[in-house]
Amino acid sequence: MDAARQHGRSFGWRTPAVILACGCLIGALGFGPRSALGMFLTPISSTHDWGRDVVALAVAIQMLLWGAGQPFAGAIADRFGATRVLTVGSMLYAAGLVLTAYSTTPAMLQLTAGVLTGLGLAGSSFTVVLGAFGKLMPDRWRSFSFGAGTAAGSFGQFLFSPLAFGLMERFGWQHTLVMFAAVVLFIMPLAQALATPRIEQAGPVSHQSLTHALGEALSHRSYLLLVLGYFTCGFQLFFITVHLPAYLVDRGLPVEIGGWTIGVIGLFNIVGSLTSGWLSDRMPKRYLLALIYLARSLLVLAFVTLPTSPATALGFGAVLGLLWLSTIPPTNGLVALMFGTRWLTMLAGLAFFSHQVGGFLGVWLGGFIYERTGSYDLIWWLSILFGLLSALINVPIVEKPVLRTAPHPA
Repeated sequence: MDAARQHGRSFGWRTPAVILACGCLIGALGFGPRSALGMFLTPISSTHDWGRDVVALAVAIQMLLWGAGQPFAGAIADRFGATRVLTVGSMLYAAGLVLTAYSTTPAMLQLTAGVLTGLGLAGSSFTVVLGAFGKLMPDRWRSFSFGAGTAAGSFGQFLFSPLAFGLMERFGWQHTLVMFAAVVLFIMPLAQALATPRIEQAGPVSHQSLTHALGEALSHRSYLLLVLGYFTCGFQLFFITVHLPAYLVDRGLPVEIGGWTIGVIGLFNIVGSLTSGWLSDRMPKRYLLALIYLARSLLVLAFVTLPTSPATALGFGAVLGLLWLSTIPPTNGLVALMFGTRWLTMLAGLAFFSHQVGGFLGVWLGGFIYERTGSYDLIWWLSILFGLLSALINVPIVEKPVLRTAPHPA
C-alpha cells in the first residue's frame, strides 16, 4: 500500500476526482501536439527541400531521448515528486516546439525537434502522470486511473491531429507549432494537483533504494519479458503516427484523410484504453497484452492487403484505436503488481525506454526505407512480425509480487 495512504495523510483539496481530472488534462495536452507531428512531415520537408528521412531522423531522435530520459525523469519524480518534473518537462517541450518552427538546417531540426522536444516529453508525458496516479489514488481507483490517463492522451491525439490540419491551412505550419507550444505550458498549473510526497516523507514502508529496485527488476524474468514485448508497441505506434499520413497521400488520398485517420485512432482509443483498464482487473494481464499484439498484427495485415480508400483508412484507424495505447494499463499494472508503487514511475519509465527504442526504429527506418525504395511495404511487414513475436513473449509472464526477504535501507 502507498505510504501516504497507509499513514492516513490527507491531500486536502486534491481529492481522487481532482487528481484524476488534472492528470487526464495533462495527458491530453502532453500527448496531443506530439501525436500530430506526422502532419508536419510533408510541409517541413517541402519548405526546406528535405527528404522524408531528414524529418524522420529528427523525430526518431526525439523518440529515443524521450525513452532514455524517462527512467531518469521517473526516478526524480519518485524521489522529489511529480510536480517539479512535469513543470520542467513542459517548459522544455514548449521550447522544442517553438524552435522547431524556425529550424533551417537538419542539424538544428535534430537539436530542437529531436533532443529538446524528446527530453521535454520525458518529463511531461503520461508516464509521469500514471506514476503519480499509482501513488496518490486509492487502490480501487488505480487500474481505472491508468486506463483513464491513457485514454486522455488519446483524446489529445483525436483533438490535435485534425486541429493541426485546420491551423496549418489558416496560419501555416510554423505558427501552428508556436500555438501548440503555448498550449503545452498549461501543464504547469495542472501539475500542482499531482504533487507526490518526497521520499523522506514516505515512511519506513518505502525504504528500498533505487539501485536495489533496479537490480531487482533487471534480474526478474517476467519484467524483462514485459520490457522486450513493449518494444513492438513503440515500433508500431510511432511508425504509424509519423508516416501514415504521408503513406495515404502516396496512395492517392487527400491529405486531410491522414489527419482524420490519426484523429479517429485517438478517439477510439479512449474506448480501448478504458476497456483495457477495466479488463486488467478481470483477466490475466499477460493474456490481455498477448491478445492486443496479435490483433494489431492481423489488422495491419488486412490493411496493407486491402485496396486503399477513405473508408478503409478510417476503418483501420477505428479498429486500431481500440488497440492503440491499450497496452499501457496492463503494463503499468504488472509493474505495480510485481514491485509495488515506491519506484513505479522509474520502473515503468525503464520499460517505456524499450517502447521508445522501438519507436526510434519505426520512425527512422520508415523514412530510411522509403527514401531508398519508394515504399513503406517492408516496415509494414516488420510491424506484423514484431506483433506476432510480442504476443508469444508476453504469455510466460508470471503475475505475482516479487518476494523480498528483508527490508533494504534507502
